[in-house]
Amino acid sequence: MMDSSSGQQEFDYMFKLLMIGDSGVGKSSLLLRFTSDDFEDLSPTIVYDVTRRETFTNLSEVWAKEIDLYSTNQDCMKMLVGNKVDKEENRAVTKKEGIDFAREYGCLFIECSAKTRVNVQQCFEELVLKILDTPSLLAEGTKGLKKNIFKDKPPQSGASTGGCC
Repeated sequence: MMDSSSGQQEFDYMFKLLMIGDSGVGKSSLLLRFTSDDFEDLSPTIVYDVTRRETFTNLSEVWAKEIDLYSTNQDCMKMLVGNKVDKEENRAVTKKEGIDFAREYGCLFIECSAKTRVNVQQCFEELVLKILDTPSLLAEGTKGLKKNIFKDKPPQSGASTGGCC
């Protein structure tokens, strides 16, 4: 909704979202696919890529420390996202390994493909719904009835085919 007096947008909810992971795993592509339903092979930035084992290994060795460093709320929601499942023939990290990691670190888990759109919407929907169910994560003034804040379809419980931990 646009506020005509100030020219600024108003939102029902505003969240801080930190996307971390190795270069080239698809963080920017995933966000671009969700926000504008577009896909480009973007230049790498800096969550894991299911076809590159080192990006998964670095989760515990590098990126878990980044979460602790930059998290502003101890109740923050964490979601492990395995991207590029459209390249199944090149898979180097099993789905079970992703699920096990997510359980160990207390994360939600989903596998998706920014390229083919598989589970992209569900990824963000599941994360937002968990945030909305955690009162300490809601900013002042955002409490109240949950509205349909998703652009394409109503939220579905258990939408993630990757499993939730």
